[in-house]
Amino acid sequence: MATSDATLHRITHNVLLEVAKYVWEDRLEEGRNEIPYHIIPGPKAQFRCCIYREREIIRERVRLAEGLCPSGKGTTNIVQVINSACEGCPIARYVVTDNCQLCMGKACQASCNFGAITMGHDRAHIHTDKCKECGKCSQACPYNAIADLTRPCKKSCPVDAITMDENDIVVIDEKKCIQCGACVNGCPFGAIGTKTFLADVIRLIKAGKKVVAMVAPATEGQYGPDITMASWKTALKKVGFEDMVEVALGGDLTAAAEATEWAEAYKEGKKMTTSCCPAFVNMIKQHYPMLLENMSTTVSPMCAVSRMLKEQDPDTVTVFIGPCIAKKSESLDLNVKDNADYVLTLGEAYAMIQAKGVDLEPEENTYQQASVFGKRFGNGGGVTAAVLECLKETEENTDIQVMKCNGAAECKKALMLLKVGKLPTDFIEGMVCTGGCVGGPARHKNENEAKKARDLLIGQADGREVHENLKNQGLEMVPMHRH
Repeated sequence: MATSDATLHRITHNVLLEVAKYVWEDRLEEGRNEIPYHIIPGPKAQFRCCIYREREIIRERVRLAEGLCPSGKGTTNIVQVINSACEGCPIARYVVTDNCQLCMGKACQASCNFGAITMGHDRAHIHTDKCKECGKCSQACPYNAIADLTRPCKKSCPVDAITMDENDIVVIDEKKCIQCGACVNGCPFGAIGTKTFLADVIRLIKAGKKVVAMVAPATEGQYGPDITMASWKTALKKVGFEDMVEVALGGDLTAAAEATEWAEAYKEGKKMTTSCCPAFVNMIKQHYPMLLENMSTTVSPMCAVSRMLKEQDPDTVTVFIGPCIAKKSESLDLNVKDNADYVLTLGEAYAMIQAKGVDLEPEENTYQQASVFGKRFGNGGGVTAAVLECLKETEENTDIQVMKCNGAAECKKALMLLKVGKLPTDFIEGMVCTGGCVGGPARHKNENEAKKARDLLIGQADGREVHENLKNQGLEMVPMHRH
């Protein structure tokens, strides 16, 4: 989980660790109520007003760790509000500060079309029952005396899916939410979390099922230059996974399939978008449904690897591990056949490993399954680079122009241009997280911190071309379309 708050990180990790330990030991049913007391022993509160509220927060987090809704309402959304942790931030968005000079012009009052501003003894006053939060008063004030106090969670949401109920507790509109997870990191109180499949995966391993881990290319560099894909494979096999496959290999598969699709669309003069980022796909489905026919039908690298494994053995249970939260919603999409069965974030997978008494240990960077282009799929612009490389190898037109969208705001702008017929390029690469998957909300380190280690690890790869890699591994026959 990407947060600079050490307390929040500790609490989140400890809950996952405790739940994983109890599931490994087959004691969760009787031990569920013990976890809040293990983490919050008392008698003094650690991060809230009292230990009773803290323990209730832990109880709700335990439910999330089990894949349940913390409130018990049974909603299907992956991103969930932890009601007991929501501080009920001030609902008044615009607040007059001490900078107010009660100036003669009364620009704030004159700008308000709703009569929401009156003049008090020492400052202007905004009546929240009349204020429509249009922001005109803040823009008009010559002293910058009116502060915009938008709640952090609401400010972080790129699709305006967050509102508040009558008790000022956050409500997520599931019809708007794209499951990107930005609000999870945006809330400084840790009041928004995600359902996890941690317990399900452990139980399947314990039941003797053939469970194979699929580790995202964005994982490289997250734990430093000494923790390689070989490190992950060793640790995951120690805890009971049958095997581990690099999802970067799926990046190679996706790039090859998407190159064919792009070449055909280019000849027809049809503009298209990528389909690898699940939050971007959700954005199109829920906010720009008229553009669904412009979205690539090629599956994501996660789905490509899952299909490959299930073709080899239909009984294989596939588990994706990476820094993306939206991947959880992708795995639940029943319209995409043979996708990953489960998704774990890096933090969830690490807690699962540690709970078994195993850790990630430094190993030589010898486990290489993908081309460099597949490994770079996790970077912003990485999809475009891989697809253009495939087009170059097949001698197709490489004059294709791509708008590489870095973050949700750029994605929205590009989709709007496509909607109104004014997109200046041929294709859109959409990455809702800034920096690409390496900037995902469940990353272990931020993009800049991980960059040096990531570049070093990828630089040690053998530099194979995409098509050469696929031919060497005999993967040309994996089905690569959504339906």
